[in-house]
Amino acid sequence: MGLIVGAAIVSHIPPIAMSEEWRRSVNNGNDISIVAGLHRLRAECLDRVHPDTIIVIDTHWYSTFEHIVSAHAHRAGVYTSEELPRGMCQIPYAFDGDPELAALIATQADGRDDTWIHASHDSALPIHYPTVNLLPYLHRRNEKWISASICQTATRDDYLLFGSLIADAVAKSDRRVVVLGSGGLSHRFWSLRELRNHESSHPDNISVPAHRDADHHVIERLAVGDHAAVIDGYDDYRKVSPEGRFGHYAIIAGALGGRSWTAPGVPFSDYEAAAGTGQIHMWFEGEVR
Repeated sequence: MGLIVGAAIVSHIPPIAMSEEWRRSVNNGNDISIVAGLHRLRAECLDRVHPDTIIVIDTHWYSTFEHIVSAHAHRAGVYTSEELPRGMCQIPYAFDGDPELAALIATQADGRDDTWIHASHDSALPIHYPTVNLLPYLHRRNEKWISASICQTATRDDYLLFGSLIADAVAKSDRRVVVLGSGGLSHRFWSLRELRNHESSHPDNISVPAHRDADHHVIERLAVGDHAAVIDGYDDYRKVSPEGRFGHYAIIAGALGGRSWTAPGVPFSDYEAAAGTGQIHMWFEGEVR
């Protein structure tokens, strides 16, 4: 029987793919805590729970008619971001996938009329930087990696259901799995003419003060494991434009028990700004065996 041995909300912001010199130049001489936090997540969490497979909920991969999971045996290439080719360019990546688990996840929707999951091994399927940017920090022991989409037509309950079906598939496998929700919190950028004046990671650079307040409220609930409150407040939180419709969190919550899930979130970074958006790493313990 497989287990979800841990989960995390993780930031994938472009600065983590850039040089430390550049990060310090826009951050008052300091590095951002998001970088150190990724190193700590690897050393203190992944190296401890020993996952066989990591599932990344990728908030830049939008699907429409179904949830999609990558089912490649291996993915390799060179990545340049269409969003920011000046900073995220010619990044090599190579990792093994887990086609068996991806197919098992997809079969959990067979015969249902309330959700649909497609496992794709198409060699031309794009990859996105919420997956690629994490690899240099978190891909250390040759774990297999699967990426999963954010269905843009889905509701909160659809994300929770998708998460629960991922958990069902894991339970039917022999895998130890970590689920990473690769995305931020509030996600409103500064306008183009203001953006370069707000590149520091200080929370004062969150674009809207009310968004910062909403982020802090969610973080406080996550820190004490009050996932029921976060799930119940999902629609209100959507008003501050969380990245990926906050689907990356809802899918994790569904996989770990939904409203009955009570694992506290442990911060692995400060709460920081990135071009006006709210960012943090938070780890949640999973099952133990």
